[in-house]
Amino acid sequence: MGLEMEGMAAAIGVSVPVLRFLLCFAATIPTGLMWRAVPGAAGRHLYAGLTGAALSYLSFGATSNLLFVVPMAFGYLAMLLCRRLAGLVTFLGAFGFLIACHMYYMSGDAWKEGGIDATGALMVLTLKIISCAINYSDGMLKEEGLRDAQKKYRLAKLPSLIEYFGYCLCCGSHFAGPVYEMKDYLEYTERKGLWASPTPSPLLPTLRALVQAGACMGLYLYLSPQFPLSRFSEPLYYEWGFWHRLFYQYMSGFTARWKYYFIWSLSEAAIIISGLGFSGWSDSSPPKAKWDRAKNVDVLGVELATSAVQLPLMWNIQVSTWLRYYVYERLVQKGKKPGFLQLLGTQTVSAVWHSYTDGNKQSAIQSSTLSWFL
Repeated sequence: MGLEMEGMAAAIGVSVPVLRFLLCFAATIPTGLMWRAVPGAAGRHLYAGLTGAALSYLSFGATSNLLFVVPMAFGYLAMLLCRRLAGLVTFLGAFGFLIACHMYYMSGDAWKEGGIDATGALMVLTLKIISCAINYSDGMLKEEGLRDAQKKYRLAKLPSLIEYFGYCLCCGSHFAGPVYEMKDYLEYTERKGLWASPTPSPLLPTLRALVQAGACMGLYLYLSPQFPLSRFSEPLYYEWGFWHRLFYQYMSGFTARWKYYFIWSLSEAAIIISGLGFSGWSDSSPPKAKWDRAKNVDVLGVELATSAVQLPLMWNIQVSTWLRYYVYERLVQKGKKPGFLQLLGTQTVSAVWHSYTDGNKQSAIQSSTLSWFL
């Protein structure tokens, strides 16, 4: 089996750990499909958590789930013991733990050398835990004066342990996102809200996401041998003229983006096929089903963007939304307009979250779009 894995990894130009991760990631699609058929809310919570934990074990090893338990337990205890400050306490504790893990595992260096660890999944988990705690704190506030997002997602009661377990480790979004809200997860598993009535078939939007994933991977495999990032450290690169180097810089960045498009498209397919990706109906006549709850990237929107302002609306969409709801808007005092300090705080949180990982490519793109928040 080891030799087969090595052969497969060599054939697509990745390391064995990365191949194992990709196979487990692809397994989230059939896992998401079976999630639809699990009876009862409690069964769906258990299924979501157990399948996520199992795929984490297969992808990252035995210690991965122990790594996830620490911030999960910290966030739940904060909600249980100090509801009013649960959001702030969880924010500081979860981010502190994430930074410590990045430093301990040296994630950025490891990923560049073909290794992979659970810190990528931990990044997603961190945002989910923090948003859950903040929304539970918001449940104590009066509705008057709250922002629309606070009214929509606040939690009136503490989620049970089984609900929290399923939300945190749900395999459809556990590896690479997208981040979604506890309120939406609960309504989906309990078949309330949008899911109170039978939802439309997810087959066509799932196929669209899979075709997009295949095309993105194909383009990445074609371009990556021609424009490897490693060439920047080779003497040959410094022998080229200015225009040649500028062209190579553009093409290497263009090439690297397609692996993110591939991963996010697979994740989108997994959430859509489970049914959780359903986000309502359009205003058109006749109305059409929308499946953009799991949408994390608009490929053409990124590649054809005419200004930096448009990029956060197209790239890593759910993280940009999270930053807006849980950092930027909450730093703005009532009755005052947002300014530089709110912008700086938001970008600092974004940079810390991406910190030492290969996701710095995403952070660099987000950091170049400061004017979006203005």
